Amino acid sequence: MFTGIVQFVGKVKKWSRAHGIASLEVETNGDLGDMKIGDSIAVNGVCLTVTNITRSVFRVEVSQETLSRSTLGELKTGELVNLEKALRPIDFLGGHIVLGHVDAVGVIKEKREGPGFFTFGIEIPRELAKYLVEKGSVCVDGISLTVNACEGRIFYVNIIPHTAQMTTLGHKRVGDRVNIEVDVIGKYVEKLLKDKNQKLDEKFLAEHGFMR
Repeated sequence: MFTGIVQFVGKVKKWSRAHGIASLEVETNGDLGDMKIGDSIAVNGVCLTVTNITRSVFRVEVSQETLSRSTLGELKTGELVNLEKALRPIDFLGGHIVLGHVDAVGVIKEKREGPGFFTFGIEIPRELAKYLVEKGSVCVDGISLTVNACEGRIFYVNIIPHTAQMTTLGHKRVGDRVNIEVDVIGKYVEKLLKDKNQKLDEKFLAEHGFMR
C-alpha cells in the first residue's frame, strides 16, 4: 500500500527481457537503506517487488500483465521515474490510499501554466470516468492529486511548483501517456451496489468495516 506522495525520483538504468518477464533496474540518490529484497516499491505508480538491491540501484521484475496495463514498457534508459516506498503503519497518510495497481493509461491533452501552478487535462478510458469526482482523489504516475473538474473522459488537476520540481510531472508534455489509478473505495462501493440481493444500509456498512 502507498499514499501517492512521491519520496524521490530515480533514473532507468537498464531494461532486460527473458522468458516472458522483464527486469528493470533503477538508479536513485534516494534513501534505500531500509529496503530489502522482497519489499514493494511503486515505480510511476506501479507496485513492484524488489529482487536485488545495492546502495543506489534496485532491480524489479515486471510481468506481461503489468506491461500491458501501464506505461512501464515504454520507459527508456535514462528516463526519470517517480518512486515511493511502501507505507509503514507508523507513516503519515499524506495523500490517499494507493494500491499501486494501475487501472489504465491516460493521455495528457492539455497543459496550462497559471500563477504558481500548472493545470493538466488528462483523458482516460470511458469506463474509468465514472470513478472520478470533483475534489476526489486520483493517482497519476504514482502522485496523489485532487480532481478539480471532470468533463466527460477528461479530468483536470492542478500541480504546484513543488510537485512539478520533485516529480516527473514538471517534464510532462501534451501527448505524453501516464499511469492512472482511481480511488479503490469507489470500486468497492460500486460492487456492493450491484449486489441486488444485499440491502445496503448502515448495518451492512458497519459489518463490512465502512462504519464504526
